[in-house]
Amino acid sequence: MFRVLAKARAALGPRQVGRVQTMASHRLLVPPPEALRRPLSIPDRLLLTPGPSNLAPRVLEAGGMQAIGHMTKEMYQVMDEIKQGIQYAFQTQNPITLAVSGSGNCALEVALFNLLEPGDSFLVGTNGMWGQRALEIGERIGARVHPMIKEPGGHYTLQEVEEGLTRHKPVLLFLTHSESSTGVMQPLDGYGQLCHRHQCLLLVDCVASLGGVPIYMDQQGIDVLYSGSQKVLNCPPGTSLISFSSKAKQKIDARRTKPFSVLMDLKCLANFWGCDNKPREYHHTTPVIGLYSLRESLALLVEQGLESSWQRHREATAYLHGRLQELGLQLFVRDPALRLPTVTAVAVPAGYDWRDIVSYVQDHFNIEISGGLGPSMGKVLRIGLLGCNATRKNVDLVIEALKQALRHCPRNKL
Repeated sequence: MFRVLAKARAALGPRQVGRVQTMASHRLLVPPPEALRRPLSIPDRLLLTPGPSNLAPRVLEAGGMQAIGHMTKEMYQVMDEIKQGIQYAFQTQNPITLAVSGSGNCALEVALFNLLEPGDSFLVGTNGMWGQRALEIGERIGARVHPMIKEPGGHYTLQEVEEGLTRHKPVLLFLTHSESSTGVMQPLDGYGQLCHRHQCLLLVDCVASLGGVPIYMDQQGIDVLYSGSQKVLNCPPGTSLISFSSKAKQKIDARRTKPFSVLMDLKCLANFWGCDNKPREYHHTTPVIGLYSLRESLALLVEQGLESSWQRHREATAYLHGRLQELGLQLFVRDPALRLPTVTAVAVPAGYDWRDIVSYVQDHFNIEISGGLGPSMGKVLRIGLLGCNATRKNVDLVIEALKQALRHCPRNKL
């Protein structure tokens, strides 16, 4: 061994000697994992959860394309087309419209990291999982957070919001349009105008509703709107969509401090996405192939048309509601006007463990549905009809699966 090292030292010279000695003095402690020697195996399931959803064939094909550089003219063209698709889906003319390299949670953080500074008053509609998440992020930023707490299944009236605006004088109000943890759809008409009368910005989460429920960002006075790729858009998780109004931009431009996150600094993101009419500078490496898929998913929405997509989700979910009630199941949201047309929450039937039902449907029918999330955990089953999955055929499949689950799952009759 010493002779080998001596020859290596003479051949490589003094600069490389340290490297050879390091290689000789260490050994691999972790063997190659046997699991990674086997082919990847993924089940082919029907995803009727609140997300992710099954990928549309054209989106799946886009994900198999070869990567290109993230700062090439071809990639910038893809990004520009994504921006136009988001503007259409959001119904906005905001120049600062872009995709975030991360899930809807990342888009929420982009919004809050840029809009809030320590000490700012922040009013949060907390009627489910996503209001709780916004509240926690606001607290971490150091904002003065004021939750408007509702039991799962509740929504906010204009009067309740005005009372909060008057009392707390916030710079920002957060509302969830599509509370996927409970199946509630929050009305939005009039809320933006109300906020602006109180010198407050309106931030809205439409992750589970975009493409399946009417939303008009500019006309409804929404200052920041964000969504995700993996719901109605039938795109892989990992990218999200966001847009900022001119009023929101003014708030950001007037900041006294820099945002806590470099990755989520909107001024940097806006430049990289070509939103500020300045030469694009490097910010971060985008998920190139994920953006191919997002571009194609937005193209499919454009080809179908927003109004047709809204109608298809409304009709499929109405059919689902009727079939569920035929089984004797109770819809968690009592008021039909407040039921989300993309995600339906069903009260767990008395005596059953929701986990048994979810497992039975998956194991025997190869269909994924979900239990509750956050404050609705243990209270509901959730069924998603998202994008291309919103069909009567899929409703019939999941109803048959639930019917068999209710027959065969154990039930506590006490």
